[in-house]
Amino acid sequence: MAVSSAMVSFGQDQNLKPLTYPITSKGTTVDVYFDTEVPDPYRWLEDDRSTETGAWVKAQNEVTYDYLSQIPFRNVLKARMEKLWNYEKISAPFKEGDYTYYYKNNGLQNQSVLYRKDASGTETIFLDPNTFSKDGTTSLGGLNFSKDGSKVAYSISEGGSDWRKVIIMDALSQKIMEDTIVDVKFSGVSWKGNEGFYYSSYDKPKGSELSAKTDQHKLYFHKLGTAQKQDQVIFGSDQKRRYVGGGVTEDDRYLVITAANSTYGNELYIKDLTKPNSAIVTIIDNFKSDNSIIENQGTKLFIETDLNAPNKRIVTADVSNPKPQNWKDFIAETENVLSPSTGAGYFFANYMKDAVSLVKQYDYSGKLVREIELPGVGTAGGFGGKKKEKTLYYSFTNYITPGSIFSFDPATGISAVYQKPKVDFDSELYESKQVFYTSKDGTKIPMIITHKKGLKLDGTNPTMLYGYGGFNISLTPSFSIANAVWLENGGIYAVPNLRGGGEYGKKWHDAGTKMQKQNVFDDFIAAAEYLIAEKYTSSNYLAVRGGSNGGLLVGAIMTQRPDLMKVALPAVGVLDMLRYHTFTAGAGWAYDYGTAQDNKEMFSYIKGYSPVHNIRKGIQYPATMVTTGDHDDRVVPAHSFKFAAELQEKQTGANPVLIRIDINAGHGAGKSVAATIQENVDIQAFTFYNMRIVILPKLY
Repeated sequence: MAVSSAMVSFGQDQNLKPLTYPITSKGTTVDVYFDTEVPDPYRWLEDDRSTETGAWVKAQNEVTYDYLSQIPFRNVLKARMEKLWNYEKISAPFKEGDYTYYYKNNGLQNQSVLYRKDASGTETIFLDPNTFSKDGTTSLGGLNFSKDGSKVAYSISEGGSDWRKVIIMDALSQKIMEDTIVDVKFSGVSWKGNEGFYYSSYDKPKGSELSAKTDQHKLYFHKLGTAQKQDQVIFGSDQKRRYVGGGVTEDDRYLVITAANSTYGNELYIKDLTKPNSAIVTIIDNFKSDNSIIENQGTKLFIETDLNAPNKRIVTADVSNPKPQNWKDFIAETENVLSPSTGAGYFFANYMKDAVSLVKQYDYSGKLVREIELPGVGTAGGFGGKKKEKTLYYSFTNYITPGSIFSFDPATGISAVYQKPKVDFDSELYESKQVFYTSKDGTKIPMIITHKKGLKLDGTNPTMLYGYGGFNISLTPSFSIANAVWLENGGIYAVPNLRGGGEYGKKWHDAGTKMQKQNVFDDFIAAAEYLIAEKYTSSNYLAVRGGSNGGLLVGAIMTQRPDLMKVALPAVGVLDMLRYHTFTAGAGWAYDYGTAQDNKEMFSYIKGYSPVHNIRKGIQYPATMVTTGDHDDRVVPAHSFKFAAELQEKQTGANPVLIRIDINAGHGAGKSVAATIQENVDIQAFTFYNMRIVILPKLY
């Protein structure tokens, strides 16, 4: 008999102790932008190395965890979430040398373990990240094998940081080969044969590793058997570029280099590795389009691009004349956004049609082989592998279907279940449907709403509205154990596909950038208003949630329309928009945001929505729990610190303002299962409690 829970509303019988926030001292820092003075009284919280900031973090966490510990049903939620989470998870297999590798998690292991099988089927553990640290805060960041599978370079992240260490190991004997490569960031590893590999990094920043600006990325080559200080700079020393990457084609013939200054638009280069001292050849010399070489057939290059194709296309070019004027369409642009992959001698065109997957298979002549029959309406990913593979794998999921892995025979088009998780969740009890609503300027926005079947539309359903809206990132349907617990308890989960994302290509992305950023907020507000108008929920039962750029979204919405929601949950958010570009790699986000230094008009526009700068005294803001990690070097925690301090000072009324700061945690990648579960439990406990809903244990 499974244990679930039931919700009941309660009246005025909350018994939590009154909140007393830590006193946050105010400084006298004032910045001048053009002719405008802007006070920044909490600038001191930007110093992540100071004892004062450390003491503030400790004091805030004490208040937050004391509050959370008093919520009577917090442990009920945790027990259910742990039970649901506790199922075996196995990844798609991949072959390297004479072994087949795959990741497996027995259920509640903090990090998934990498196993391998030999030709006889004998299974052994290859890498167990759970042994990297006692508290599960060191994770496996990436893993790349040499061409023959005899060597491997794997990266580790400590405390959730984007800085990585790369460890080189003999894959056959599993013995470490040489000294660890350090200070690697925003980088893959790409082997050149078995002699060494390419990787990217920045010079070590002056000041704090976790917050100091990093803006010159370089591509290096590490030759096995040599010291890191001897690693050759291949690209990036001539001028500053914030993001540089290098990858070797499968046939070991070419090095492909991409270089960018922002999160959109890149230069593209190629170097012939078969010719000693060959020159780096320029294909694209500007940042006006996104371009990547996804395959080659001898000297014939296959390039994925949105140049003159906002929804993307694949073109071909010969390496002797690779400039855009010589490109020929291979898979032409369509009305749907393209995301291609290659494997087993085929191309797979994965399209988004209203944020769900449609996949077509092509051969190397450009002939359509088939449209692949997917298991349902949702998100399919994968269809990648080496040319010699006979079987490929893909994943499929949606909001009520746990992610399953399917094997795919590219010769026949037949799919078969490879691994279907055994989750204690009955998908048949729930429904997920897509609606289209109208935003402030008349634009139609899609939104998927998920809930129990037979839901009564009476305006009292607890609803989680989740959004992102930026950086060309698309929110497609996927299953989440945390969301499953929310749904079990009568919750609605709603996800709109806001402008700024990539769901409808470059035009959709651009419509939510710079001086059009308000479109994103208007789209989210309109989503909330739709849910209220259709009586899915009401303001007293609405929570808004988002992370990173989605944290900015929540911060902007709650300061523009504090009346609209009961609970606000900004996670690892970009909340100080006047200074975001001064930390780590933040300057690379300017394509989406612009900066306060661009011109007076841009400064005024950004300041007009910057969450930290738009908190006003005398306003009752929703119950708010800000979440961040003290080692977040993507969106530094100072954003969240300053926002929480402003909100605690100016909040009117009884709604709590808490900040929950994970210790030895970063932006989210690599977070342990235990930490992930506890964070989701606390978010849901806080949300239900402030909606005046009690979760009780129930047998069913």
